[in-house]
Amino acid sequence: MNHKLTPSTAALLTIPPLLWAGNAIVGRLLRDAVPPMTLNLLRWTIALVILLPLGRAALQSGSGLLSNWRRFSMLGLLGIGLYNSFQYLALQTSTPINVTLVASGLPVWMLLVGSLFFGVKARARQLGGAVLSIAGVLIVLSRGEWSELLALRMVAGDLYMILATIAWSFYSWLLMQPGDPARIRADWAAFMLAQVIYGVLWSGAFTGIEIAAGSAPVAWSWPVIAGLLFVAIGPAIIALRCWGAGVQRAGPSVSAFFVNLTPLFATLLSSAFLGETPQLYHAVAFALIVGGIVVSARR
Repeated sequence: MNHKLTPSTAALLTIPPLLWAGNAIVGRLLRDAVPPMTLNLLRWTIALVILLPLGRAALQSGSGLLSNWRRFSMLGLLGIGLYNSFQYLALQTSTPINVTLVASGLPVWMLLVGSLFFGVKARARQLGGAVLSIAGVLIVLSRGEWSELLALRMVAGDLYMILATIAWSFYSWLLMQPGDPARIRADWAAFMLAQVIYGVLWSGAFTGIEIAAGSAPVAWSWPVIAGLLFVAIGPAIIALRCWGAGVQRAGPSVSAFFVNLTPLFATLLSSAFLGETPQLYHAVAFALIVGGIVVSARR
């Protein structure tokens, strides 16, 4: 199939990184008002309510939602439960700029997970791109000071974000595996709803553990409610829908480049809303990560 990157397709693929960057900003702003596991549960519960009428095909008899519970449960655990929980945990101690830059090292973990667990060997050019991406991530983790890296001084949030990207790597590879019920797979809302249903169950379990550990209650306010609505509607539903439509038009290889707009948008938004001034090492890390994606994606 021939893919063409038109202005409308480029717009579709630019919306998700902007919203994902906004998710990091809002998660940082809400860190003192909503515990991270609770934030993730509330976010996806709202998304579940919105998706119910849109993806009702998943709830119909014989849809495969229950008979394929192992697959949807695993997708919900990795893509909704673990990834988003780790991201909000990361934002407790790390900045949105660092979190999104570390997440840009995703291609490295995709190569490793694909090679080790799914039998897809990496090519030499992909390995070269991985080296560049790793260098960019190391610059973020070291804050531009190699002495910090040598001393293994890392913010806990950076480690949580690495775990999040590993979870997303497994999630992405599992998405490519066959076996989804035809009725659910053919409907984007039904396919998303099937994952969210199980993801909310996992998120509820994690929140229960968080509460049992003595987390503070939610400090409700109108800004908190507005933030919850944004992360549920924008980064969760709208972003995934635009991303899916854009990938169908442009193809996965071209679309992958747009993911790296996320740390750029996070830098701009952090400067505007959090007063966090970007540093030179952020620009160097971003250039290395983008360079790694370009090299690994070339044929």
